[in-house]
Amino acid sequence: MKGSQKEAGSPSSLIEALGLKARELISLVGAGGKTTLMFHLAKELSLRGRKVVTTTTTKIFEPAREETGFLTINPNEQGIKDFVWRHLNHYRHVTVACERLGSGKLKGISASLVNELWDSKGVDMIIVEADGAAGRPVKAPRENEPVIPTSTTLVVAMLGVDGVDRELNEERVFQPERVSRMTGIPIGKKLTDEAMAILMTHSEGIFKGTPASARVVAFLNKVDLPNGLVRAKDIAQYILEKKHLQIERVVLGQLKNEPPVTQVIFP
Repeated sequence: MKGSQKEAGSPSSLIEALGLKARELISLVGAGGKTTLMFHLAKELSLRGRKVVTTTTTKIFEPAREETGFLTINPNEQGIKDFVWRHLNHYRHVTVACERLGSGKLKGISASLVNELWDSKGVDMIIVEADGAAGRPVKAPRENEPVIPTSTTLVVAMLGVDGVDRELNEERVFQPERVSRMTGIPIGKKLTDEAMAILMTHSEGIFKGTPASARVVAFLNKVDLPNGLVRAKDIAQYILEKKHLQIERVVLGQLKNEPPVTQVIFP
């Protein structure tokens, strides 16, 4: 890494790695581990006594029993608000959705309802999966994506480092034509470190639509894969060289393992 960039040691928690404040509305966007990050972080926060709501403005897989204190599914927005206000103190962590869909997925709530829950002040942390990627490690957002609530204080923009050297095609990349237009890499050619950084920093990239007041953390996941840490550091260098004003750090993570974060790199 260049001398102007600072590497921190392995942080003790995701809370520390992401630089969380006492109260945050966190929107997760991109690809490569958003749902895993959401429930891992919610567990850390609830164990520290925070009152946490997890949800999505798109779709997520229904959490397992051990991933959330309680899951409520209600098509009525007032019913969801009433549940959170009455029961969050008891459960500490609740997940809310409006409908069960096929294939084990849940339909999320509106961005406006997320804002209302935030404005109620009875919640310490809201974590929103604000984007979908169909299980692929790399994506570009469609026209109507991501769905980031306007009250968001922190956006965590994710990519999986296993996207590097993948062929740019429908099977391996979500919205490959958009990725191609953004990065200049032709369909069928392999993604590069610099292309990943472009997806992270481009105005139409994975955190487009982020409120101007929100902070952004770039999260590069799956560094535990062979050569993953080296790749992640190279991508991080390209990201920070672009000097995006909202990106305050790059987190190198391995969410399927412990510790979930190996390093944090600052501009």
